[in-house]
Amino acid sequence: MTARIDHTRPFIPVRIAVLTVSDTRTPKTDKSGPLLAQMIEEAGHTLAGRAVAPDDEKSIRKAVKKWVKAKDIDVVITTGGTGFTGRDVTPEAVRPIFDKEIDGFSVLFHMLSYQTVGTSTIQSRACGGLAKGTLDLLRPRLSRVRARTHGAAFSSSSSTTATGLAPSSS
Repeated sequence: MTARIDHTRPFIPVRIAVLTVSDTRTPKTDKSGPLLAQMIEEAGHTLAGRAVAPDDEKSIRKAVKKWVKAKDIDVVITTGGTGFTGRDVTPEAVRPIFDKEIDGFSVLFHMLSYQTVGTSTIQSRACGGLAKGTLDLLRPRLSRVRARTHGAAFSSSSSTTATGLAPSSS
């Protein structure tokens, strides 16, 4: 199955904040956040923020809520904390913020992941939703291998279909 991109739609860059969720990473040792940031900027989008939060519901929710309230952020991407260990609580932290869950994000994420990691994709509880007009995407920690598969989601050739949102007019 190949992605179908509507090339007649104009590219609209969005402002994206990246939150790495980890008890073991710091801003200096985090590899997933910088990799996502690089992919975002190479695709023509704007990196609007970047942070690291521990695997703790309160810390994760606080960081995401701050970005959801910000007028200069269109998308929040979390990386990490979507697995099955006791400390993986990103979905539990962020889902209560959602006004609407985007079920199709999880389906598409797993379809793309399957092409790279096979059935190991079931180890992720990736999900997405809208919170006060901000798109929130929760995904597992990104590795360079997964980046090859998921990079298309940030591609400037994918236009607004990468996020489904145009930048805020404020």
